[in-house]
Amino acid sequence: MKPSEIKSLSQDELAKKLTEKQKELFELRFKASTKQLKNPCQIPQVKKDIARLKTEERQRIPSGE
Repeated sequence: MKPSEIKSLSQDELAKKLTEKQKELFELRFKASTKQLKNPCQIPQVKKDIARLKTEERQRIPSGE
């Protein structure tokens, strides 16, 4: 996911996308442990997407809270 795509998401879409990526990471780790994962480079990419989503979510929270 590109940062520009993330910035264009609404708060609800951002939360939904974060949940989807976390589920995807769980599934990739499960496949890796059972030796069914064909492309192990997917795991770091999904982790980076989760970090980008969390960063954007954190930046949207007002600093007074």
